[in-house]
Amino acid sequence: MPRPGQMKSSADERLSDRIAVGVLTRSFPPELVERVVTGCGRSGQRNRLLPPRVVVYFVLAMCLFSGQGYEEVARLLTQGLAWAKRWSGSWQVPTTAAISRARAKLGPEPFRALFAQVARPLATESTPGAFYGRWRLMAIDGTVFDVPDSEANAAYFGRPKTHRTERCAYPQVRVVALAECGTHAITAAAMGPLTTSEPVLARELFGHLGERDLLLADRGFTGLELWRAASAGGADLLWRIRSHAVLPVREELPDGSYLSDIVTAKDHRKRADPTVVRVIEYTLDDPARPTQEAPYRLITSILDHEAAPATELAALYSQRWEIETALDELKTHQRGPAQVLRSRSPYGVEQEVWGHLLVHHAIRTLMHDTAGQAGLDPDRLSFIRSIRLARRQVTAQAAFSP
Repeated sequence: MPRPGQMKSSADERLSDRIAVGVLTRSFPPELVERVVTGCGRSGQRNRLLPPRVVVYFVLAMCLFSGQGYEEVARLLTQGLAWAKRWSGSWQVPTTAAISRARAKLGPEPFRALFAQVARPLATESTPGAFYGRWRLMAIDGTVFDVPDSEANAAYFGRPKTHRTERCAYPQVRVVALAECGTHAITAAAMGPLTTSEPVLARELFGHLGERDLLLADRGFTGLELWRAASAGGADLLWRIRSHAVLPVREELPDGSYLSDIVTAKDHRKRADPTVVRVIEYTLDDPARPTQEAPYRLITSILDHEAAPATELAALYSQRWEIETALDELKTHQRGPAQVLRSRSPYGVEQEVWGHLLVHHAIRTLMHDTAGQAGLDPDRLSFIRSIRLARRQVTAQAAFSP
């Protein structure tokens, strides 16, 4: 007998029409998944055990239940079908080997394309902490994921070295993400081998910035060329800069900031091709830090001190830490603390990382919508509780038609 709320399947219904993943299906409806899969040239026979759409949902569920094995994830997706005798006699949970082959055949392209379709800023004008004046607050940062110690992964991604120049146990994939500070929604990402630096990967993300964006970044993102690339689309920037950077005072401003210019390393002496920036220097009055550190130095493309006073920008820069929190949600609470990704091939790793990014965006979308309905700041909601809710929805709704 079906459980309350479930409907008995029709005679010609396919298994792929009976699989849903709760809140994830809300963010990635079957029609969108089918369109993306077809657009990537991955559409397949509908009567197969693991058609492409089912594999997409399986990978999403695999990232949601990162600590579970392949076959257990498949059971979670279809456990609600136990009451339907028709399915119990015509379909069995695929083996781990079958799922691995289906994942390899699908590849990472549909997941990258699906993320490009859905990953957008979530905040509205009424979302607390999402805007400063006319600017939407965005931040960029990078992280790494440990991947299985296979020969293919080690050759492609490379391994980090310890302070003793010893190689670490696991290869690592580097990921750079662009996130909306007010909602923690990751709106764009790029990944590559460990040898690819964060600034190089960041260049792939600047095209996602617009004229209303204010991009926050830490000291790792420096250099005139990177600055110009980030602001080329009209976005304004607020970046921390290293303390030893040469920033000559060109004009002092009433709010304590001053105008200066930055040049390339080769142009350090002649300064023939400068870009004008505004510099804000400040120290932190923190009793927990008894020793005085070097002053914080920020540079910004907002040259009008009246539109954005120095004290406000200095206070605003702390919002950069919101992307650190978003990456922690992704790596610690969603993937699991100290867990290694499960894919033993570079294509599989890329597919899995896109899957984690998609799941994170779906959960953050749910949190933003819920907070908006309740009139709350999205930061007041617990990501841990939200991901537990998403997991419960998968097992409760697995047999409902998406």
